[in-house]
Amino acid sequence: MMKAVRGLTLSISMLALAACATTAPPVAPAAPAVEAPPVPAEPQASAHDRLFQLFKDSDEASLKRNPLNALFRGDLRYADHLGDNITDEYFAAERAAAENDLNVLHAIPRDQLNATDQLAYDVFDYSTKDTLRGLQPDLLALTAVRPMNHFFGFHTFYPTFASGKGAAPFKTLEDYENNLKRHKEFVTYLDRAIGRFKQGEASGVVETKLTVRNMIEQLDNQLKMKPEDSPYYGPVKQFPDTIGSADRERLTREYRAAITDELYPALTRVRDFFKNEYLGNAREGVGLMYMKGGDQLYRYQVQSTTTLPLTPEEIHNIGLQEVERITTEQEKVRQEVGFKGNLHQFFNYLRTDPKFKMKSREALTQGYYDIGKKVEAKLPEYFSTMPKAKLEIRPYEPFREKFEAGGSYEPGTPDGNRPGTFYFNAYDLPARTTPGMTTLFLHEGEPGHHFQISLAQENDALPPFMRFGGNTAFAEGWALYAETLGYDMGFYKDPYQRMGTLSDEMLRAMRLVVDTGIHTKGWTRDQSIKYMMDHSDISRTDATAEVERYIAIPSQATAYKIGALTIQRLRRKAEAELGPKFDIREFHAQVLMTGALPLAILEQKIDRWIAAKKAS
Repeated sequence: MMKAVRGLTLSISMLALAACATTAPPVAPAAPAVEAPPVPAEPQASAHDRLFQLFKDSDEASLKRNPLNALFRGDLRYADHLGDNITDEYFAAERAAAENDLNVLHAIPRDQLNATDQLAYDVFDYSTKDTLRGLQPDLLALTAVRPMNHFFGFHTFYPTFASGKGAAPFKTLEDYENNLKRHKEFVTYLDRAIGRFKQGEASGVVETKLTVRNMIEQLDNQLKMKPEDSPYYGPVKQFPDTIGSADRERLTREYRAAITDELYPALTRVRDFFKNEYLGNAREGVGLMYMKGGDQLYRYQVQSTTTLPLTPEEIHNIGLQEVERITTEQEKVRQEVGFKGNLHQFFNYLRTDPKFKMKSREALTQGYYDIGKKVEAKLPEYFSTMPKAKLEIRPYEPFREKFEAGGSYEPGTPDGNRPGTFYFNAYDLPARTTPGMTTLFLHEGEPGHHFQISLAQENDALPPFMRFGGNTAFAEGWALYAETLGYDMGFYKDPYQRMGTLSDEMLRAMRLVVDTGIHTKGWTRDQSIKYMMDHSDISRTDATAEVERYIAIPSQATAYKIGALTIQRLRRKAEAELGPKFDIREFHAQVLMTGALPLAILEQKIDRWIAAKKAS
């Protein structure tokens, strides 16, 4: 609309100028015509320049609409805002931006771009179209009215973010003031979330009773903490030297007041709404197939998540095949260590024998420190570029650990000043066994998520959407592929560590079966937990958390195995075709140094690299 108005205004102005020129009377007899020198036309910007101007303009506009994205990059221009990502106006603005970006992109002649620019063009085209599809009214009617669940929600993200130990900076007085301003927007978000859930009640699109009960427990866990013990109070316990005593006293009062007068009341409103109203209207069936419009939503989600035109049925069958293959490998380990029982008894032995357990949270932490040192010594053999950002290792905070995965990663900043963080789960310590520790570190830490995310965002030659954007299939596929590098590095010569990585690989294969089973075949929570425990050594605690995660965020778990299978296949293809010309460091650079690519576009890139290497 703005574009049309602006164009109309320019047209009227030009017509007005033309009218003046034709009606103004001559003031003197016409002189002999003298040909004026031609005015040189402004040179047309190159296709490359137009493309990168689009990337720049699109990114800058997106950061204004999504200030948290800027803050996570270390860009503090909008740090006093959380942003509005829940209202109809926000969704309309995002949709209009995507449509405009595609119009500008398609006006740029792709055939005038070099190969690298064509790659960027294709990724931008793919990701913007996928974003636009998710913003259409038919899908928003199924997603916007369910803004939070126990695995993915502002109510669990924000406490850590604002704690002084998350991404929000607390180095200056302005940082502390900005946090108070963000608190107010967090309160607004929570109240708007209640409104969205009520819309869903009216339209018949609701969350599951399971996820709602879990959210109630999460909110209870926060609200039972004294204000001084809550993560929101954390920043005033660690003032930097730059803040004087008077400001410290004032900020301490204001932070306590914000918790007691704003944050806790808002969290209470959400908790009470869930408990007293929404829970009674939530659905019993845990799969999307039991939700109005759920079948349509799930089919979109699996294709968006995997970046491939796969159906839920195809994914389910791939999972069954992988479960069978990995089971064969696990049998080999059982025989190698001389375990006399069957595979199911071997699983139980790995779950329960004291020698596979850490005695304390501190011992578990030290165990990951030790693994990190061993891995870092091997990395130069496999990677030509190392991230500038360091990697921190720490357990989840107790207030959120129960509902978290076994591990996760939080990115650092592009300049390397804030390190990336590998979180591991120490909840129910007896359920955490040692065979899976190496593979978890390789996945969440180095060279998994830490390398993939850091190397992309530290590469300022890339346009912003390739540095900071991405897709789940690539990101999680790389991290699962990174686990397999433990074979190359020699970490899995120990049969129990090899069993650990096979167990993690089995987890990702079972996810294909269970996620699709829940959302398209009517599998129950208990049935899904039983399947996972029957086919692996996963503990009941972890199996429960996994299944409840698939219920909360459908399709996300399918990305890991689909992405890893693709990267593994491309490596085998490159090794076979290049022979002695194959260099693992070069292959990893080709995969990583242009950000998280849709899998089909990644394959095209690797094919071009293979062809160029063969021709050299």
